[in-house]
Amino acid sequence: MKFAEVGFVMLAAICWGISGGIADILMNKGWDPIVISFYRGAVGFLCFFVWMIFRFKQNRGTSARLYLWSVLAGIGVAGNFAFYFLSIQASSVAVAATLMYTAPVFVLVISFLLRIERSTWFKWGCIAGVLAGIILLTGAYNTEALSVSFLGAATGLAAGLSYALFIFGFKNASSIGKPQTTLPIAFFSLCLILFLFMDKKEAAAALTSSDIGWLLLLGLVGAGISFILYVIGIRSTEASTASMVAMVEPVTASLFGVLLLGDQLAAVQVVGMAVILVTITVLSVRQS
Repeated sequence: MKFAEVGFVMLAAICWGISGGIADILMNKGWDPIVISFYRGAVGFLCFFVWMIFRFKQNRGTSARLYLWSVLAGIGVAGNFAFYFLSIQASSVAVAATLMYTAPVFVLVISFLLRIERSTWFKWGCIAGVLAGIILLTGAYNTEALSVSFLGAATGLAAGLSYALFIFGFKNASSIGKPQTTLPIAFFSLCLILFLFMDKKEAAAALTSSDIGWLLLLGLVGAGISFILYVIGIRSTEASTASMVAMVEPVTASLFGVLLLGDQLAAVQVVGMAVILVTITVLSVRQS
């Protein structure tokens, strides 16, 4: 595995962190999480569809397995987008982020059970370090200050499981076909699923609203650019490593809040960020 490919996964996670900040702005303006998720996926799909047309000659030779894994990846992304925003709405960012970022545990356990990867103490130690950093960063250790509903907890865990599903989906699809084929199939599935559940009237109103620029930017950064980087990077990266490296997302989201939204970080949150970054750096160097 090349260090550059781990870097692509990390850059994708940074884009996701920025998109989390943009989504937070839109949710504060009253937009529904499902509608936000749909626009994020729809703009991404348009980007990938144009890419696929320009690379049409290279898209031949697709197989049923490619379609299957791409659709599963799309289902995973749809669930991750929607459940994460719903968990924030039902509980808090701290709870949602902490529960969603249990994904590396699910990924490693599934990889071990399916004998895709070898379970090692080093990997479990990295997972423990990342989760500890996320708990410090999000403030989830302060149980008295958290409001955790059943819906918030359930959707947060569902976001984590969806995260694991799209990692395995893209990992397998990218080993069979090219990104310009995999991504349009995955994101078409995502748009179809979210279209069935979203508020159509609100989605139509968004097209002529003053916030359409934010929605387009969310789709470009949170899907169009980030998933191209991710699919290229994950081809030679172990699923468990990719899931842990992607944990720079909450760090990026926190910095976005500090620099652009006027949020403030306590000392313990800075320590959490440092733990995450150091763990990921050690993991990336060791795996490369």
